[in-house]
Amino acid sequence: MFTGNESHDISLQDAANLTANYRNQFVPGATFIKGEFFGKSAIQSLLNQDDCVGLRIYYGLDNDKVQKLVIVGVLANEDDMTNGSILEFGSPCPPYCGTVNALNS
Repeated sequence: MFTGNESHDISLQDAANLTANYRNQFVPGATFIKGEFFGKSAIQSLLNQDDCVGLRIYYGLDNDKVQKLVIVGVLANEDDMTNGSILEFGSPCPPYCGTVNALNS
């Protein structure tokens, strides 16, 4: 059962290692999505749904085989809130990556 108070903190070094491992699985020069940006109001709206204790992020592919993230609220019993708000259409990195850092380089 989820409470909404689970700890998910990791160090920058551990996060950098995870994202580097992901990037390194692709051949040099391959085009792939490193991550996506979702606005605060969209995330907050999802979290503000009645009985939502957190979110689940699914990996997906669109019809052109481009990676996408799908975000859905989750109930304490671990069920997805499929009748609520579901997010996609994040801004992909690249090209929306910001300054080069340990997570995106």
